[in-house]
Amino acid sequence: MNITKYIDLAIQYGLEYSLRIAGAIAIFIIGKWVAHKLSGIVAKLLTRAEVDKTLSDFVVSLVDILLLVVVILAAVKNLGVDTTSLVAILGAAGLAVGLALQGTLGNIGSGVILILFRPFRVGDFITAGGESGTVRAITLFNTEMLTPDNKVILVPNSAIASSSITNYSAMRTRRVDFVFGIGYDDDLKLAKQTLQEIIDADERILKEPASFIGVGELGERAVNFTVRVWVNAADYWGVHFDTIEKVKLAFDEKGITIPYPQMDVHLQEKTEV
Repeated sequence: MNITKYIDLAIQYGLEYSLRIAGAIAIFIIGKWVAHKLSGIVAKLLTRAEVDKTLSDFVVSLVDILLLVVVILAAVKNLGVDTTSLVAILGAAGLAVGLALQGTLGNIGSGVILILFRPFRVGDFITAGGESGTVRAITLFNTEMLTPDNKVILVPNSAIASSSITNYSAMRTRRVDFVFGIGYDDDLKLAKQTLQEIIDADERILKEPASFIGVGELGERAVNFTVRVWVNAADYWGVHFDTIEKVKLAFDEKGITIPYPQMDVHLQEKTEV
């Protein structure tokens, strides 16, 4: 009689938990399918909004994970498990992981800010986080730069977001500044005319905004000319180096001296009485 009772109980619990297990499996399968569809809808909305692909992929992955956690909790609850304690455990675990990955999460947050506000784009030449280079990639963790001497530098996004950013490629044009010194005994007007001829002969130098040539300082050893010209951003360094060379050659040809630091020593003969 007792054996029959236990058999009946086993059948009863077996049927009950079989139904619960089947229900949990159904909830998981259907819920995962729904979560996948919702993630796809979010991805399409972000694509239509022209959100950066890196940020879009991150948001879609985050939504997918959160929905999957909800589905798993719902399936577990259907088995009769109290999910309150489970949620508390997950929360504590999440807090512990967050504290352990504080620096990494900071980089992710900074990466989201950089992608959203776009202080620079891929291909721009920037100075940020103590480094200078051409931006090759912006990820959620770091920004990849290529230096002028062909070195790849990975700068943490948190270092960039917390420092000043200089974007040399943001504007179409840039101003090139020079200072050229001549001796006090040289012809001031000839030097100014020579500088103007060099500027006018270079087709890379823009006519608008107009160039500027003027005496900027009467220095201790030289009369210093301030020269400012405007060029397309891509021509900046070419004009910078070429102009310096042309000025030196032209000054040499016309006998205009470029002073350099030197010391004149005067010896005075002492006569004995």
